[in-house]
Amino acid sequence: CLMRSALVSLAFLLSACASTAGSASEVASAPPAPAAGVRDRAPSEEVIYFVLPDRFENGDPANDRGGLTGDRLATGFDPAAKGFFHGGDLKGLTQRLDYLQRLGITAIWFAPIFQNKPVQGPRGDESAGYHGYWVTDFTRPDSHFGTRAEFKAFVEAAHARGMKVYMDIITNHTADVITYAEGPANEFRYRSRGDYPYSRRGGAAGAAINEGFAGDEDSSAANFARLTDPAYAYTPVVPAAERTVKVPAWLNDPIYYHNRGNSSFTGEDSRFGDFAGLDDLFTEHPRVREGMIAIFRSWIEDFGVDGFRIDTARHVDPGFWQEFVPAMLSTARARGIPNFTMFGEVYKDVPQNGYIAEYTRRDKLPAVLDFAFQAAMRELLGRDQGTVVLAQMFDGDVLYEGGEATALTLPTFLGNHDMGRFSTLIRQDRPSISQDELLARVMLGHAMMLSLRGAPTIYYGDEQGFVGDGNDQLAREDMFASKTAVYNDNDLIGTDATTAQSNFDEGHPLFRLVAQLSAIRRGHPALTRGRQVVRHYEQTAGIFAASRFDPGTGSEYVMVFNTSAAPRSANVVVGYGARAFETLSGSCPAAVRAPGSAAFELPAFGWALCRVSESAK
Repeated sequence: CLMRSALVSLAFLLSACASTAGSASEVASAPPAPAAGVRDRAPSEEVIYFVLPDRFENGDPANDRGGLTGDRLATGFDPAAKGFFHGGDLKGLTQRLDYLQRLGITAIWFAPIFQNKPVQGPRGDESAGYHGYWVTDFTRPDSHFGTRAEFKAFVEAAHARGMKVYMDIITNHTADVITYAEGPANEFRYRSRGDYPYSRRGGAAGAAINEGFAGDEDSSAANFARLTDPAYAYTPVVPAAERTVKVPAWLNDPIYYHNRGNSSFTGEDSRFGDFAGLDDLFTEHPRVREGMIAIFRSWIEDFGVDGFRIDTARHVDPGFWQEFVPAMLSTARARGIPNFTMFGEVYKDVPQNGYIAEYTRRDKLPAVLDFAFQAAMRELLGRDQGTVVLAQMFDGDVLYEGGEATALTLPTFLGNHDMGRFSTLIRQDRPSISQDELLARVMLGHAMMLSLRGAPTIYYGDEQGFVGDGNDQLAREDMFASKTAVYNDNDLIGTDATTAQSNFDEGHPLFRLVAQLSAIRRGHPALTRGRQVVRHYEQTAGIFAASRFDPGTGSEYVMVFNTSAAPRSANVVVGYGARAFETLSGSCPAAVRAPGSAAFELPAFGWALCRVSESAK
């Protein structure tokens, strides 16, 4: 049986894994120095772990309700409901750092920890800000997660273990506080700049306002001094109970928001509209730019964090990023962080990188999340498309500002908290798939991500075989024992466990695989900083191969993958000087077949990671 050969291969690989696993006053004191070498590592050298703090570990039940009283609509806490706080916090993250270290994680990226509006949404459809994207106070952690002192302790504990800390930040919007007097009558539909210019109240035929304002394309202080009335499209209204809820205080003034209604995520409204009703910041405004730079500069200065993942980056104007990015980099350098990294979320689920590359050129973002890689991997392992899809995607690496050198730094991923887990996406594409085959495909996906160019990003719970029912809230299960029925009936892969029990099993096949491949990456600079050359691809599901080269010695490493459910073989191009191979993972040939060619035979969903161990003199 074809699947039996794949599982035999997995058993062999896992036996190999087993052998290798193993307030301002609050932060005023000088932090201990990070472990040697942490600051020196390039972004491409990291293995990133993306986690929602609320769903990882509950280290302090006393903060479960965030210091609030009342029912779940007041406190946001309801561990039985998928859309409310469940109790995870900063102390829990800190307590589990050893687990992450043994997994091979070198950088932790967590969803936003800033103080959020506890609950929002229409009556009967409320949910909580457990995810962190509804910020009211940008200066402190959410009280459900802990304090500034506890965040400081987390960062220092991570650094002491050689791990970097990446914060998830938002500059596009705040929580939904502002409403519009005219909004309910038309469901808060977007009102365009052409129909509702800044120069008239309530439309082109309205009363003249904002005399002399030359529009949002001129971000000078002199121009924006003439923008004094925010009621050009809608009349913004701030509820009395929330007039001072935002911190810093300047965020409470509606003049610093676009106030044009809800985005449909197309055309003009993608940049100027409210993201699902969230208050859309006027990022063209110099005061907004100045304020956001000050906010996030302080998190670098106070805590020494190592990077930012930037939420909703494509919904912010390019001029903002052209000021924000240099300010963050200079702040980090002054703080002794030479390799501070920033990567923007530019959501586009197609296996071509042209669109997301635009944001490294026009907007000058240093990097973006590699949605093109994710889409290509789904095409290969969910939809059985030819491995040519991945080859063509890598061809597009030249499109990024800085070309292939920039592509090397992009965080690659298979699934996330918005689109859903990789296991879930494959199951959606292949509804009748068996658990064994699903595990085999997910393992191959991780083997490819941990070997090919980019900074591999593990979505929390994937290493424990989580398989969600869908995207968004359905992809945000608890790692600690869950009380959420819609999670606890999930059929996980690689285990008989459910999410009703704590899932930190270091014997899980996916945990062991990630740990093994992370150790291989750390031991071989070619796999973290090495140039990549695609060597073989096919028009159907089957073999994909690439070589990577040690940046110091030029030594060649060959990685070969079989995306087919049947055994496959191929003669793969290698350097003409290669003579013999050392096996790092999987099964490599002992020697080349002929100068420039090596014969590979792989089981279903198998792989081989090989180092050229002998070259022609």
